[in-house]
Order: sequence, then structure tokens, then C-alpha cells
Amino acid sequence: MARNECVIFITLEFCYTMKRYLLLLLLFTTLSGYAQNTINNYKYILVPEQYSFFKEVNQYGLNTLTKKLLEEKGFTVYFDNKDLPTEIANNKCRVMTADFTEKKGMFTTTLTLILKDCQGNVVFKGKEGKSREKEFSAAYNDALKNAFVSLNELPYTFTGEAEKVESVKAPEVVVAPVNQQTVTAESIEPLGTLYAQVTATGFQLIDTTPKKVLTLFKTSVKDCFIADNSQYKGIVLKKDGKWFFEYYNNDKMISEELLIKF
Repeated sequence: MARNECVIFITLEFCYTMKRYLLLLLLFTTLSGYAQNTINNYKYILVPEQYSFFKEVNQYGLNTLTKKLLEEKGFTVYFDNKDLPTEIANNKCRVMTADFTEKKGMFTTTLTLILKDCQGNVVFKGKEGKSREKEFSAAYNDALKNAFVSLNELPYTFTGEAEKVESVKAPEVVVAPVNQQTVTAESIEPLGTLYAQVTATGFQLIDTTPKKVLTLFKTSVKDCFIADNSQYKGIVLKKDGKWFFEYYNNDKMISEELLIKF
């Protein structure tokens, strides 16, 4: 037997589960294109106490101004270094994070408002807010207020969708029983420890960089997840106390062992 290869005997039950969740994965991939992640899905927003383009906390009062304007829009807003309510401290995917980008200009101060979800995806990006004020404090305050114009023009009604994601059930897929068979799989040793971070639909696995390596979507089967690493889609499951990412590459089954810390 070649090194790094082993023969995996898949029982009828596992083969049924594998085919069932590969079908669910295809269904999930299709439906995910229709999911709309908008500001209406969120009630809470975190605001940093210091923006990256400044050297001081709440410089020119911009962070408190941001919090005030978001609250006027109807959001519940907290600074990111304060104690948070349990309902969001235990699930940051119920929260958006507010930030600004600055465009350098000789005579113009330009800021753009960006709202991101827990995975860093942009939920909202506003139009540029500009100011020609000469004094720094006045210029930044004016530009920030102008950066809120496009958000204020956008209707907002909290729908609770971000909280409901966890309770969505995938439709049942009926698969006809298959005969027991033997599949030859290439075995890949773990490259390093991955750390699991909770998301609205399961977990994301982060390495020590930190960089997102794998996204896991919860299923109705214990210790079994639909998995996507942006290159391959398959399942992550626990066998004999160890975690494996199993997927197909050019019609060949790959079984990659994972070291996961939940």
C-alpha cells in the first residue's frame, strides 16, 4: 500500500449519510445565492473607540458621533471594548461592526461608512462623505455626517433574520439505499491546529495567522458538518475521536485529518 494512502470501508449508513449531505450541499449552494444579507437583518452595531487612521481614542469626537447617528437610525449601538449583553457576547454574528475608510486629499476630507458582518463581509457601503472645511475637527465631523447621508436614505426595519438563521432547517432529501462498497481515499495528515469560531450557521476554522481555512455548516447529524474551504466542498465528520474533511478531487476521494479546538 502506498504511503499516505489507506482503504476506507464505508458502511451502508455512512454512504447514505455522505450522499444525503452532498445533495444538501448542492441545495444549500443553490439557495445561498438568493439569501440577502442587509442592514434589516441586524439590530446591534459595534463602534470602535478609535479609527485606524487616527492616533487617539475618539479623536475629534467622531466615534461618539458615529454611535449617536447610528442610534438615531434605530440601531442599538455599543463601543467594541465595553461589556456586551449576553445575547450578543455569545454570538457576535448578531452584530455588525461600523468602520470608516479615509481618502487622502489636499483640500478635501473624504470618509466612507462601511458596515461589516462577523465574517468581515460588507453588508453596507455608503457613498463618500466630503468636506472642504479647513480646520481638522470641523472637516472630519462634516465629512462623517455627509457619509451617513446614503445610510439615512435607506429604509431600515429590523427583521430579526440574523437571529433566525440558526433555526432554519434544511429540507429533507430522500436517497435510495445503496449497496455497500469500498472507496480508496488519499489520506492527508493535519497541517496544524485550527480554532473554531461560532457563526450563525455553524463555525469557521481559523489558523494561527489568523486566516479562515474552512467554513462549517451545521446539520441535523451530530459531529457532521457541510464544509467549504473555497476550493473544495464536502463534509467534516468525527470518526474514532478524530475530525476529517472528506471531499472529491477529480473523482478521487480525499480524507484530510483536522486538528480542531472548539
